[in-house]
Amino acid sequence: MSRLRLQAWLVGATVLVAFALQLMPLPPLAEPFKPYWLGLVVVYWAIEAPERMGLGRAFVLGLCGDLLIGELLGEQAMRLLVLAFIVLRFRARLRAFPLAQQALALLVLLLNDRVVTLMIRGFAGEAMPPATFWIAPVSGALAWPLLYLALDRARLYQRSAD
Repeated sequence: MSRLRLQAWLVGATVLVAFALQLMPLPPLAEPFKPYWLGLVVVYWAIEAPERMGLGRAFVLGLCGDLLIGELLGEQAMRLLVLAFIVLRFRARLRAFPLAQQALALLVLLLNDRVVTLMIRGFAGEAMPPATFWIAPVSGALAWPLLYLALDRARLYQRSAD
């Protein structure tokens, strides 16, 4: 199997795992702490393999996420598009950051994602969400170092298997 095909398989597998984690039910008290797994995976692949995770793929994954989760059609697509655009624009800087600084930058990106979500839902006429709406970006930033190291190890293992 060629290196590009293996990398495409790994990207697809991580996206499927992110979808599964998004669908995983949690107790009502733990639900606000669930990170935006699909967003984290898109950010990782946009940083490490931008040829595999461009704006078009981020948009299509967002549409798939909207259909899978049952949200307003286009909401996740727009969120992932904005997220991927910012990451691709500042990719060189993000790659140069140490992991802790990447997590802080990701916190800002995830907070921006929440603002985009508020704008989309506001235009759709939905009410303001509760204050727990803002917890998920913090848990996403805390999960980032572990997710980054796990995906990086899988990517490097796949590369050494060639």
